[in-house]
Amino acid sequence: MPVVKYIVKRLLVMIPVLLGISLAAFLLGHIAPGDPVDDALARIGVEFPTEEDRAEMRAKLGLDQSLPNQYLSWLSRVVRGDLGNSYYNNKDIAKEFRARFPITLKLSLSALFTAVLLGVGGGVLMAAFRGSWLDKLLRSISTLLLSIPGFWLALFLITVFAEQLHWLPTSGLDRGAASLVLPSLALAAANVGMTSRLVRGNVIAQLGEQYILVANAKGLPQRVVVLGHALRNSLVPIITMIGNYFGGILGGSTIIETIFAIPGMGSYVLSAIQNRDYPVIQGYVLITGATFVLINLAIDLLYIAADPKIRVGGGAQ
Repeated sequence: MPVVKYIVKRLLVMIPVLLGISLAAFLLGHIAPGDPVDDALARIGVEFPTEEDRAEMRAKLGLDQSLPNQYLSWLSRVVRGDLGNSYYNNKDIAKEFRARFPITLKLSLSALFTAVLLGVGGGVLMAAFRGSWLDKLLRSISTLLLSIPGFWLALFLITVFAEQLHWLPTSGLDRGAASLVLPSLALAAANVGMTSRLVRGNVIAQLGEQYILVANAKGLPQRVVVLGHALRNSLVPIITMIGNYFGGILGGSTIIETIFAIPGMGSYVLSAIQNRDYPVIQGYVLITGATFVLINLAIDLLYIAADPKIRVGGGAQ
């Protein structure tokens, strides 16, 4: 089948991309400032290490080999699912990520749902009532959302809805879905503003096309014209933006997770950065990079489903 062949072809193309990501992740631990050997010695109480102490620790960490050998050794372990142990607490990094990835994924999906619901919905409303007071109000709100820093909005939401109104929890995941409401809003706010403006512009452009005039002449309800025709033919750029946004929030939820004390990958890697725990940072870069590549493959497949004119391997017809 053409779709299966297309997927296999894309997966083969991804191999050098993933190798490049792995190389960048590996080199990150070597070009970063500071010496992990001294940090590791300090953690076990060696405040004034000798050269012998450094050499012993360097060998223990596998840093006494050449860079190519270190990379190949690290890559062979990564392929087997072994990301090594943390310099800070000697815990298995892959096990930590397996426990934390679902939490970050849940937060990212919640933020994505919020962005799609409010962004696409708001954009359609602005396009359907363009020039009205509702359009002007929603455009002002979208501009405001684009202007507010995420961390400030997070603190504002905590102050109002958690501290003053006591509607939602301030942090953690103890209250299930309710615990994700505030972090999802804080994480999705800027994208809601951007998505709504993109949807508005694309839908308005489609409403001026000839096929819309024909649909109106046939007496189709305005709801069918806007949603069934204009919005559907605007989906490709919207899917691109939302897909890239989803890949971005998987790797960009660090501050929000920290503010709301969510034990996901973002808070874990932030702690690793503070402690110069380079293997954790390498694993994080590798996982988020690989996830972003797979999301781009999913976006390409959604193009085919959203626009029947797109043919696999053949472009638009």
